[in-house]
This record gives sequence, structure tokens and C-alpha cells, in this order.
Amino acid sequence: MLMRKVVGGAGDIGIDPEPADYKDNLYLAVNGEWQKTAQIPSDKSSAGASMELDIDIEKKLMQEFHDFAQDTSTIADPQLLEAVKLYQVANDTDKLSTESFLKDLKKIAGINSLADLNQHLADMVKNNISAPVGLWIDADMKDTAKNVIYLDGAGLILPDKSYYEKDNKSGQKLLKKYAEVAEKLLIMLDYAESDAQAIVKKALAFDKLLVPIVKSSEEWADYTKIYNPMNFAELIKKVKNVNLQSMVEGTINTTPEKVIIVQPRFFNKLDELVNDDTFENIRAWMMVQYLMDNAKFLTEESRQIVGEYQLALSGAAELPSRVKFAYHLAEGNFDQVVGRYYGKKYFGEKAKAQVGEMIKRMIGIYKQRLADNTWLSEATKQKAIVKLNKIVVKVGYPEKIEARFKKYHIDENLSLYENLLNLTKVTIQDDIEEYSKPVDPTKWLMPGHMVNACYDPSRNDVTFPAGILQPPFYSLQQTSSENYGGIGATIAHEISHAFDNNGAQFDEFGNMNNWWTKEDYSKFQKLTQKMIDQFTGIPYAGGKVNGTLVVSENIADVGGLRCAIEAAKLEPDYDPKQFFIYWAKSWRFKATQEYNENLLATDVHAPQPLRATVMSQDLDEFYDAFDVKKGDGMWLDPQDRVNIW
Repeated sequence: MLMRKVVGGAGDIGIDPEPADYKDNLYLAVNGEWQKTAQIPSDKSSAGASMELDIDIEKKLMQEFHDFAQDTSTIADPQLLEAVKLYQVANDTDKLSTESFLKDLKKIAGINSLADLNQHLADMVKNNISAPVGLWIDADMKDTAKNVIYLDGAGLILPDKSYYEKDNKSGQKLLKKYAEVAEKLLIMLDYAESDAQAIVKKALAFDKLLVPIVKSSEEWADYTKIYNPMNFAELIKKVKNVNLQSMVEGTINTTPEKVIIVQPRFFNKLDELVNDDTFENIRAWMMVQYLMDNAKFLTEESRQIVGEYQLALSGAAELPSRVKFAYHLAEGNFDQVVGRYYGKKYFGEKAKAQVGEMIKRMIGIYKQRLADNTWLSEATKQKAIVKLNKIVVKVGYPEKIEARFKKYHIDENLSLYENLLNLTKVTIQDDIEEYSKPVDPTKWLMPGHMVNACYDPSRNDVTFPAGILQPPFYSLQQTSSENYGGIGATIAHEISHAFDNNGAQFDEFGNMNNWWTKEDYSKFQKLTQKMIDQFTGIPYAGGKVNGTLVVSENIADVGGLRCAIEAAKLEPDYDPKQFFIYWAKSWRFKATQEYNENLLATDVHAPQPLRATVMSQDLDEFYDAFDVKKGDGMWLDPQDRVNIW
């Protein structure tokens, strides 16, 4: 039998996995049999620990939505009733229509010049129509008590710039499929075949112009680089062809002193991108983008047609059933409402209390590790501890949901598209009104039924939804070492984001502010580069890992694992083998080739099997637990092990 070895991080375990010994490949030793036999659900693009929880939650809530739809009088929460009504409308194919959508599409088609486009930019923002320039409102990264305007450029059709490279066959196939699907949809909407082909050709021509100008996924991963404040009056003078004054003032009904430019390169090239010569291509691009964004809401036939592209992109075998599509549409639009319902019903107070204690313990261990740190100065240590003391912890689900959900109303006499457009308008208007209000620090970034967790540098808070607080991550029945290897490491991972290459640039109030000494930050950058080097070029699923793209998550991983094992050691039943086995179990993962390619190009997280193995190699405790010696696949020379936090 072939024994797959990691050998300092190498070895493509995304292809032809075989069981292995703990000394040679921790991930395959724990998950090898699962990897060989696991089946990816036909309407999914991956399988794994998180996906298993997703599917379990999906089954529970789909059954509840089905039951509620049979008798809506049993629903006590008025917002949940609206979610169920959306589920009913989406599931009733007799309520589907293209009539209203066609009117909106023809409005875009009727824009007859660049000057005309400039008159419509604010309306396009309010109606969620893709334009050459985008706008959103969020906290000012240097003064997070206030909201500010962020201006961004248009996005690409394909997931990342790398898909457009000449030797990228996947990208070529996807663009061809995109064009084919867009043409089919236009013909379905009674466009002549020649007109449909001409519109799509022009749309792709504008998309091609964007490729060298927009940010790559690697550039987006450097989060703080989106903050480029500019005097609004200066920006208006700089950009000649796009009426940004009309767009911004028409959206927020006032004149801002400054705006934040998310992609400076894009705005430097904006007049070259948008002009009279490119206008027809831009109009076609807006039409096709709007069509592809909304086709799944029109008829079942159009959902199936646009699904051809979605399946080509994800590698899934089939689309979700109509009823599953309806459920996800409802839970996605009413996410906080559904998350609160799920959390109250399925997440106990005892578990919430225990997880809360684990988080407090992690923060305490971080403080101690910072105090014992050998490469930071005392001044930087104290600032870091102040930041830890200010971290806000959110566990389970929010007690209150955002006010906008009370404004969501479903009209069962309208089509699915019309209802969704109404919800979108309410959401956008609510976001626009945030501009004149202070930032609400109590907002949750994730709903209670989500299988995930996050750290928000601008709020200095960590969120752990009820959805992830289940086996194999966490259970009252698991040992302390198993829980620390699962949810404990996840908790510490999110806390570690406060000190990754992005989070480290924000202070205890969430403001982007340099609280480091120059010497300390230089040392930190060297350790960050060591982490980049550790992952750069590792083969996975026929491709290679981009160490720069995934560095922030890797810093959080190794810091989280380090902190979690220190916490596990404090328990009387500490067992390092259990700790590392559950760490590896939480990362079991299998995906389609198409999805793996997408992740390698765009995801700031390293492939999950590599998170299990390479991070373990960085901890001395792993070598002791499994008696790993030089020459074993999991061996990494001590000087090559990365230890930041």
C-alpha cells in the first residue's frame, strides 16, 4: 500500500488518498478511510465536517419550513412568518413570471448614451444593478464609530484574474459556458439569436477590459489596502467620464467630505474603461450581469439554464431541488430571523455557558503567552493585552435582530422576482440610511444557524454561531482534549485574527492604528514571511498553494492551535493524541476538482487537509504525542516550525 507522507508540507493529499500512519500524515491517519469512501452530495460541491453539519441543519430547518407552510397559524414570530411566506412563493411555480423582470431589463437596454447612464447611476445603486462603479456604506476603518462611503470597481465574470490566463483551460471553458448560458436565457426571453449573441459578445469584451485592472484575490487578501481615503471634491475633478457626484449624492442625499477608494488602480484607469467608445459594451455587460444574477428567480426553466453555468463552476452533479432552493432563498434573506429561531430551539444555555468559559480561558491564556513572549517589547505586549481585554464575545445567536427585518413583507400576489426586488430595495435603503447614523457595535456578522465563526477587526469582536457548536467541533459528551482540538482551536483561531497580518493593524477600538514599535513590527513581518514560505508551492488537487493569499488564516490557525493545546493541558484529562485527532477530524474535506481550483485561486484559507497536517507540524507537542522522528513524513526540523503567538 502506498503510504502518503507529508514531508515538511509536501505531498498532494487532494489526489488518490490512501490511509497513512500518524507519523507520516496526520490527516490521512485520521480521515483516510473517510476520504476514500465519502460521497459528495449530488447538489453540493464538497463534503466534510462542516458540510455534514450544514446538511444536518438544512434537513432540520427544511422540515420545519415544510411543516410551517402547512399551517402558518403555528408561527409565533411575525418575521419568521414572512420567511415562510417567501418559501411558499418560491416553491409555487405558478407564481413565477418574467414580466416584471423584462421591464427592468429593457430599462437597462434603453439607456442610450454615457450621459444617460450617468443620470441613472444612483437608481442603479438603489436597485442593485451592476454598474462600472459600486458603492457601499460601512464603518470608517480609522474611526469605527462613524460610517463612511466606500467606492469600488466592477467585478469580473470569473472568480479571479488567474482564470483569464492563457494556459488556464478551466477559465476558457467557463467563459464559453457563461456565454452559451447567457445567450440561451436571452433567447428564452424572446431575443433573436443574432441579437443575443451580439449582446453577450459585447459584455465579454468589457469584462476583458477589466482583467488587468481589477484586484486579484491575493491583493484582496491584504485587507487594509482597501482603505484609501480621498477628498470627494478632488475625486470628482479627477474622474471625467463617470458622474460620481450624481451617483453618490443621489444615493445618500448629501455631499460627503471624503470617500474611501477600495481599488485605486481601477479609479486611476476609470476614464479609459468608461467612455463613449466602450459605452455599448458596458450597457451589454450590465444587461447580461443583471440577467445572470436574477435568472434563477424567474421561471424553473431559467433556473435550470443559469444552473448550467453554476454547475460548471462548482463541479456539482445537479442543482438543488426546487423545494431546497426555496428554503435557502428564505433562510438567506431572513438569515437573522431563522438563525435566532434555530439558536433558541437547538442551542442550550448549558452549552452556551461552557463555550463562554472556554473563550474566557483562551483569552486568559493569550494574555499569559503575551506576557511570556520573547520577541515583543514590553510596550507592544501591554497594547496587545489591552486589545485582548476589549474583545467582545458573541456566542450562539443574537437576542435581537436588526430592525430592517420588520420592514420585510412578502406579497403572495406578486411574483418571486418582484418580492425579492422589494426585499433588496428595503435592504439597500436601510444600508443607505446607516450613513447618517453611528455604527452599531451590537450587530452580528453571522446568523445563529451558520456553521462558521469570525473575527471582525473593525469591531474587535468574535462571533461563534450555534451552528458550529456541535460535534466534531464541540459536544458536552466529548472529552476536554477533544473539545479543545475542535471548537477550542476554532475559538483561539478567531482570537488570533486580532493579531494576524491584517488584524494586527487595528487597535482595541477596531480603528486602523499602528500600536506597534517599529522593531516589533519588523520582527512580526519576518515571522509572517516564514509562514508564507511554509505554505507557498505545496501541491494540492493538481495545483499549488499561494502562501501570500492564505497567510492571515494560517497565522490564526497556528496561533489558535498553540493556545488551544495550552488550555487543554490545564485539564486533568489532557490527552494530546485526542487533541490532534479531533483537530484533524474537524478538517476532513473532499471536493470536486472545479471547486478545489476555485478555492486555490480565491480562498484566503489553506486547503483543509493541509490545515490539519502542516499546523500540527509546527507544534512540538505533536512530535511527543505520536513519537515522530526525523525521517517520518510529519517531521519538520525545529528551526522550520513556525511559532508566532
